[in-house]
Amino acid sequence: MAKHIRVSGKLNRSYGGNLIIFIMLVLVGLFMGLPLFYNIVSAFKQPSELFIFPPRFYVSDPTLSNFTQLFQLATNLTVPFNRYLFNSIFVSIASTALCVLIGALAAYPFAKKDFPGKKMLWNLIMMTLLFSGGVTSLPSYIVKAKLGLINTYWVLILPSIASTLQMFLMRQFMLQIPDSLLEAARIDGASEFKTFLTIVMPNVKPAWLTVMVLAFTGIWNTGSNGVIFEESLKLLPSALSQISAGGIARTGVTAAATLLLMIPPILAFVVTQSKMLQTMAHSGIKE
Repeated sequence: MAKHIRVSGKLNRSYGGNLIIFIMLVLVGLFMGLPLFYNIVSAFKQPSELFIFPPRFYVSDPTLSNFTQLFQLATNLTVPFNRYLFNSIFVSIASTALCVLIGALAAYPFAKKDFPGKKMLWNLIMMTLLFSGGVTSLPSYIVKAKLGLINTYWVLILPSIASTLQMFLMRQFMLQIPDSLLEAARIDGASEFKTFLTIVMPNVKPAWLTVMVLAFTGIWNTGSNGVIFEESLKLLPSALSQISAGGIARTGVTAAATLLLMIPPILAFVVTQSKMLQTMAHSGIKE
């Protein structure tokens, strides 16, 4: 007979049910991780192993030749490879910092202030989640061109600041802060900005750490997107795509380039995963 858990007088799921759910989640997680694992394995494969069918998820004869060839091709680029690396690091850090700052400042009044048209304005902001990037790409490009942002760093930095999803996460987490705590700070003589910096931001640390990871990952994996045409301003993905654009002969090099490109986002997630899970758990408690 299955053993059940009793919570508050009600019969909860059985241990068997929990075990089944756990096994299903493990299987789904393994299935979702297969492409990532296959790319890692392919980066160390010899050319003779890359085109075996059906594909193998293991390496018979590991090699570093794909990485060696990648670095050799990188040294032959028109623009030095370290320039692409600098562009990616600079744009990613600037975009992430501004996204967290602007997102927090915008989310705070929606979470803890009352002003005319607040609900209507928030609903309009939430409606932007319904539109994919492809729908707004043309008007977005026209606006960027009219503002003279094309072929500058700002054409990548400024649009990444206005993120509805990340603002939503910040606002939902701020709703959990008791109003009495903010009132106590004001009674003690703290200004609005000091209250925001010393009370609000420390208490929503999981939220802005999550925003940092999402913003950094988004911009780090972004190429030129047809808005930067000067080679010296392009980001690392553009350089790696040029290196690997040699047909099937560079399949291994492409896998090596992809592996190197995804290391920073993975490290950022591993470091902050507990905070990200905490943010997702609290994002839907209040509305």
